[in-house]
Amino acid sequence: MIEMVIDARRKDLGGFEVGRILPFHARRMVGPFIFLDQMGPAEFAPGAEAINVRPHPHIGLSTLTYLFEGEIMHRDNTGATQAIRPGEVNWMTAGKGIVHSERTDPLKQSTGGPMHGMQAWIALPEESEEIDPSFHHLGESAQPTYENGGLFARLVAGEAYGAKAGAPASSPMFYVHWELAEGVRTSPPPGRGALGGAGGYSERALYVVRGEVEVGDRTFHEGQMIVLEPTAEPTIKALKPSSVMVMGGEPVGPRIIWWNFVHSKQERIDQAKADWKAGRMTLPTEDDVEFIPLPDAPSTPEPAPGPTAAGVRVEPTHPV
Repeated sequence: MIEMVIDARRKDLGGFEVGRILPFHARRMVGPFIFLDQMGPAEFAPGAEAINVRPHPHIGLSTLTYLFEGEIMHRDNTGATQAIRPGEVNWMTAGKGIVHSERTDPLKQSTGGPMHGMQAWIALPEESEEIDPSFHHLGESAQPTYENGGLFARLVAGEAYGAKAGAPASSPMFYVHWELAEGVRTSPPPGRGALGGAGGYSERALYVVRGEVEVGDRTFHEGQMIVLEPTAEPTIKALKPSSVMVMGGEPVGPRIIWWNFVHSKQERIDQAKADWKAGRMTLPTEDDVEFIPLPDAPSTPEPAPGPTAAGVRVEPTHPV
């Protein structure tokens, strides 16, 4: 039933902690999900720096930002300037290249407050890796919800349970937010082969944001990802009030990750490195005074250990 359990690795990014879940050395991707961070939870004092991520580049992926608490101001070089708040989605497609920043608005910074959310990177299929960059902000109305008997579910992206979210996903995937009261039972979208060979997703996982859940005869707590076997059809029981992110989809093939770049081809990663270092990638108009420089690290890929493995990883210099 359970293929693997991944514990989030807590990282202190200068007074702000994240839990890094993907990529993991033994499991680099789940469907097209190639990176997953839990941001916080944190409580910022009035006047504290909070989120202050200088402009930086991406290629070959879409980023999905989703908050439980707090607010982040996004700016990018497509001209988008957009605050994201709890229950909303910022979906940014880098394609052939985008530059963005993520900061706390000065007024919000002056008052302080909580910050808690998730950011996922979704690898684009090869035919979409070089599309034009774009940005979409989706309010709560673009995400189907369901509520009954102590279960609240929001389809953040993709397709599941007969519904489709508004985010412009490029490959088959799903991303669901559950809020579970104690004792509530529910199930993830079906796996491949679970419906007699028709439908279902090849790869699925659950991430416990808070609380405690039971999967089969095992108990899992906050900060743990449970990767399910393809044909497993488990019932999930909340042992206490819990928040869970459920995700998965179809693999898009091996990918190389280097810093903030994701691509199927090493030469394209090298070109992106050169472009950023030479200043050939435009900064956001409203945030063009500073930027994160290219890390000084080699980029030769490691042998891929599995069908969904990525290459060498240089840690992103930003928390989300």
